[in-house]
This record gives sequence, C-alpha cells and structure tokens, in this order.
Amino acid sequence: MTNEQKSISIAVAVGENFAIGKNNQLLWHMPADLKFFKQTTSGHTVIMGRKTFDSVGKPLPNRRNIVITRDTSLHIDGVEIVNSLDEALEITKSEEKPVFIVGGAEIYRQALPKTDILYLTTIHHTFDADTFFPAIDRNEWETISSEPHQADEKNKYDYTFEVLKRK
Repeated sequence: MTNEQKSISIAVAVGENFAIGKNNQLLWHMPADLKFFKQTTSGHTVIMGRKTFDSVGKPLPNRRNIVITRDTSLHIDGVEIVNSLDEALEITKSEEKPVFIVGGAEIYRQALPKTDILYLTTIHHTFDADTFFPAIDRNEWETISSEPHQADEKNKYDYTFEVLKRK
C-alpha cells in the first residue's frame, strides 16, 4: 500500500468453498447481497478486471469505475482504463475514502495482500464453480461485524455479511 492511500477494501461474495463464479457469471442471485454491495461501495471508487466489467455490462452508478486490462486500446465510456492493479492504486492513492476491489479472481489474488478491510458475504452453500476467491487466513483478520441471515423468498440461501479488518 502506498503511504498516502487511505484504505484498500475488497467487496466479495463467496460460497462456502470460496467459489465466486462459473463461465464469467455469478453463481447465485441474492438481492440482499446486491443491496449490501451497493450500500457499501456507493460513492467510492471500484476497481475491477475487464472480465468482471464485461459480466456487469456497464459502469456502476454513483462510483468511480476503474477497469484493469492488458488491452491498451480499450475505451469504455464512463470508465477509467489502466493496465495493472498498481496503476489503479497509484491513481487513487490521494483519495480520502477507501477504494474497493470488486473482482475478479486474479485481481482479488493480487489485491488481497494489500487489503485493509474485507467486506465478505458468505453464501452458505457449496457451488460448482471454475473461479474462486483466494483462501483467507482468519488469524490475519479481526471480525469487526458479522450479520447472519436466513434464506427467504428473495434470497435462496442462508448468508452472512462480515466486515474483517487486517490485524
């Protein structure tokens, strides 16, 4: 982390096996998690890989959107394009609010060692997936909050919202 950067956060929803996707798609439709994600990241910068952006399909509203890609000729209206996580962090280092890493797997893998806060939604189900979030060592993190929720008519699985802070 650069010495001027306020905070780097990750926002991610995972299955119990740390699954996050298959065929570049989410594995579940959980309106409660989408609402939590929107509330958590709204008004902040979100950094994502190009494949994640493609799966979302448009810039996320009320957020500064930064997309990491190797394609130096890519242009997307409403999005800042960079070629590395380090470049994304460099152009956001003077921001006073935390920046959020929002996927995908390779960006999460690179960002996790630099991350201060982890906004983790665990969907209590084991999913068939081809993309996974890196395993986290719970000994390195302090649980700031944990909110378990039961499945309901809109959310098919039990889930837990957690906020973890690096010790």
